Amino acid sequence: MFSVRDMFTVGIGPSSSHTVGPMRAAADFVDQLQQQRQLTVITDIKCELFGSLGQTGKGHGSGKAVILGLLGLDPETVDVDQVPQLLAEIDNTQQIALNQQHVVRFPKKGAIVFHHRQSLPQHSNGMRLQAFSDKQLILSQEYYSIGGGFVVTAEQLGQMEPQDNHTALPFPFETSAELMAHCQEQGMTIAAVMKANETAWCDYSQIIQHIRSVAAVMEQCIVRGCRTQGVLPGGLKLQRRAPLLARQLKAEQKTNQDPLNAMDWVNLYALAVNEENAAGGRVVTAPTNGAAGVIPAVLAYYQHFVGELDDDTLEIFFLTATAIGSLYKHNASISGAEVGCQGEVGVACSMAAAALTALLGGTNGQIENAAEIGMEHNLGLTCDPIGGLVQVPCIERNAMGAIKAINAARLAMRGSGNHKVPLDKVITTMRDTGRDMKTKYKETARGGLAVNVIEC
Repeated sequence: MFSVRDMFTVGIGPSSSHTVGPMRAAADFVDQLQQQRQLTVITDIKCELFGSLGQTGKGHGSGKAVILGLLGLDPETVDVDQVPQLLAEIDNTQQIALNQQHVVRFPKKGAIVFHHRQSLPQHSNGMRLQAFSDKQLILSQEYYSIGGGFVVTAEQLGQMEPQDNHTALPFPFETSAELMAHCQEQGMTIAAVMKANETAWCDYSQIIQHIRSVAAVMEQCIVRGCRTQGVLPGGLKLQRRAPLLARQLKAEQKTNQDPLNAMDWVNLYALAVNEENAAGGRVVTAPTNGAAGVIPAVLAYYQHFVGELDDDTLEIFFLTATAIGSLYKHNASISGAEVGCQGEVGVACSMAAAALTALLGGTNGQIENAAEIGMEHNLGLTCDPIGGLVQVPCIERNAMGAIKAINAARLAMRGSGNHKVPLDKVITTMRDTGRDMKTKYKETARGGLAVNVIEC
């Protein structure tokens, strides 16, 4: 299982697997060179991107992410406003300062190679980094970006969980059935079980501080998305919609009698976040960047239309969401390149539905039911971004996922908590559906909308 510190991290858009992952991999590669005291002998660096990274990496900003990682920058702290200037300087000089210390050659042609028809054997998001001293190979390392910003080497691929998660836990679980059994035996909520496990990993003050920080970044992202106007980067020339929608909704606040007005606000929150993500802004990986708008939109819905947010409610929300997300991460996938968008927006919808149900006072059975509903009606959702950009249909899809999560919670709250389809069976079905799904529908931009809608 995973900690809330693993499930919710801060990064930059537009993709956790295609941007955040490659950035972390490149930074790790430079760190290895430095640790081996080989950094100063390097004259050239080469990066090759394979599979989905090679096919849609340009639209996802993977090349830019690799450059930022080689500079030694971190996706959580990088100054996004300075990125264009940094990239322009490297493009003009055709040189890069590894870890911002040692300058090496970095030609426009050949330093980063996008392989459109080649894949590495172990995962669809593969990359290879190589460092040379003149023509002598000094270090070569293959990485796999497995979703949600998680990056592993070929040797680590089977070890899916962070090392500190091997600590003995009071309530370990790998399935929903095991989680629910702990809850029933101990008379605890899902959030309480997660809290007990979290405190086995670190002091709980660190956990609540992380939760507060993540919630603040989500709120700031909505605010920025509602204020920032203009056209999103990339060939689609897509106009930001959130600022206009925000102005319309604020102007209508005193006169709008539409009983479904809350839906418009939820749409706004999700659009704002994912337009920021598409522009390369700072977002929370929740559990991926492509699905970054669902959970913030549902949390904002609760804050503005249901009740107040404080440490207690934030704790319940994020710990419940983490418990559900852990089940998908361990037993299936949250990578669009592995299982399609059912693993991104679908998982985010399931997590958000469960978390909202917990805040509404739902029983553990109702929470599990909400999570099951949230995924059951996203099964088979493909990942077919037009132009390889995380824009169409990705931005609107987050709004739809947020609305679906709220409805799943409402359906579950009207039920007893007993349901015919167990969450574990839905997760297994999602995994199997992803395996059966054709590759062209899994973040390759070679099927679906990506080929049936002309870029303009």
